[in-house]
Amino acid sequence: MKTSDHCDHGSIRPPLDHHAAVAAETARFVAAVGGADPSTPVPHCPGWTMADLIKHTGSVQRWFSVLLRERVQQAPRSREVELRLPKREDGYADWLAESATVAAEVFAVTDPELPMWAWGADQHARFWARRMLFETLVHRVDAESALGLQPAIDRPAAVDGIDEFLVNLPFATFFAPKVANLRGSDRTIRFCATDGNDEWLVRLCPDGFGLDTVHPAASTADATVRGTASDLLLLVYGRLPHDAQTLAVEGDEGLLAHWFAHSAF
Repeated sequence: MKTSDHCDHGSIRPPLDHHAAVAAETARFVAAVGGADPSTPVPHCPGWTMADLIKHTGSVQRWFSVLLRERVQQAPRSREVELRLPKREDGYADWLAESATVAAEVFAVTDPELPMWAWGADQHARFWARRMLFETLVHRVDAESALGLQPAIDRPAAVDGIDEFLVNLPFATFFAPKVANLRGSDRTIRFCATDGNDEWLVRLCPDGFGLDTVHPAASTADATVRGTASDLLLLVYGRLPHDAQTLAVEGDEGLLAHWFAHSAF
C-alpha cells in the first residue's frame, strides 16, 4: 500500500523546553482539579479516583527528582521517596504544585547532558525531564476528561510526545510485558500528523521493533493512521481508539489491532 503524499517526513522539529513544559502542564493540571471531588472516578485509569491520579503524578515528579538529584548510574532498587503528602485529600492539588517546584529546583542545578542511568533510549539527565513531562501531560488530560472538560494539547508537545513514546517503547518490557509480543515479518505502521508534516514509521521485525528513520517517507506502509498530532498522542497512549472518527485508518487493521493490544504503556 502506498500512502498519500500529504505527509512529508524530514521536517526539523525545534527542541522543546521540557523543564518549562513540566511547570506549564502541572499548572494546567492544578487549575483543572482545584476544588474537584477527590473521589471522582478517572475513566482512563480504571479503578483510580482523582486523588489517586494526582498522587501518582506528583509521586512520579518527586521520584524522578530524586533520581536527578542523586545522579543515579544504575537502576534503583527502590522507588520509595519522601512524598510529604498532605493530611487531607483536598490538599492534593496544592501538593502537586509543590511537586513541580521540587522538580524545578532540581532542573535548575542539573545539566541535561549529564550521563545517567535511564530505562529508555537516552542515557542522560534530559531523559527524566522529558519523561516527567509526558507523565504529567497525559495525566492532566485524564483529569480534565474525568471532569467533563475538553483537553487541549499544544502541538509541539504532542509531536515530541509521540516521538518520545515510540523511541522508548521497545525498552518498556520490564513494566509493560506485552510489548515483547510486538514482533512481525518486516511489517510497518505509519503514524501521520495531518496538522503538519510530521510522521513516524514503526517497523516490526522477527526480533523486535523500532522507529525506521531511514527515508521513511519513501517507504510503503502496511498500515497507516492519520490524525492531528494531539489525537495521535492520545492514540499511542491508549486514550483514543484507533477507530475513532477523528482518525483515518488505511491498510491492515489486523496489524493495528495487534499493535494496540500490546503497546499499552
